[in-house]
Amino acid sequence: MKAGIRNFIFGGGLVAAVLAACGCTADNAPRLTGEEKDIIDAEGIMRVLTVDDREDSLLLRSECADFPLKALRSERFGRLADRMIATVTDSTQDGVGIAGPQVGLKRRVVAVQRFDKAGEPFEVYPNIRVEYLSEEKQTGPEGCLSIPGIYGDVERSQTIVISYVDIRTLETVRDTVNGFTAVIFQHETDHLDGILFTDRM
Repeated sequence: MKAGIRNFIFGGGLVAAVLAACGCTADNAPRLTGEEKDIIDAEGIMRVLTVDDREDSLLLRSECADFPLKALRSERFGRLADRMIATVTDSTQDGVGIAGPQVGLKRRVVAVQRFDKAGEPFEVYPNIRVEYLSEEKQTGPEGCLSIPGIYGDVERSQTIVISYVDIRTLETVRDTVNGFTAVIFQHETDHLDGILFTDRM
């Protein structure tokens, strides 16, 4: 999701890289492939896939798999988290959220700016799922790093419940999120199911 939308609604904020790891059904998740490892282990910011490229577009429409639990405790996952945050906050992107498929990984991982927390930190959530969507809705403008130059109003739930696994304990954790941060989570988790915000306009 583009930061320009965030600035329209909120105004800037301190960006802090905070890692909050997550997962749900990772016991049977496929192991990382060599290609996935190469994407994660590369240097610099990650390439953001766009709908302007046919191969990119096909990947963006893919459903994503979980990370294996073992992978969540690896240095490689920590590197991925750092690189996703560096990518979404880079001046060439300046977003408020990014999902695995947008950086070439068909894995359930998102980086989201938590406007509902002190310091408005970015946090990374692998294997995330939205378990509850409130009937109370909110409508607002959205954009996407993978759909350059396109913006539109989307209706989203006001309150959601997300689930994930804490990498320190490997236990499932749930969090209730409201307002604009809930919008970001809904936008990014849609990517994990091959859904783009333009599908909801």
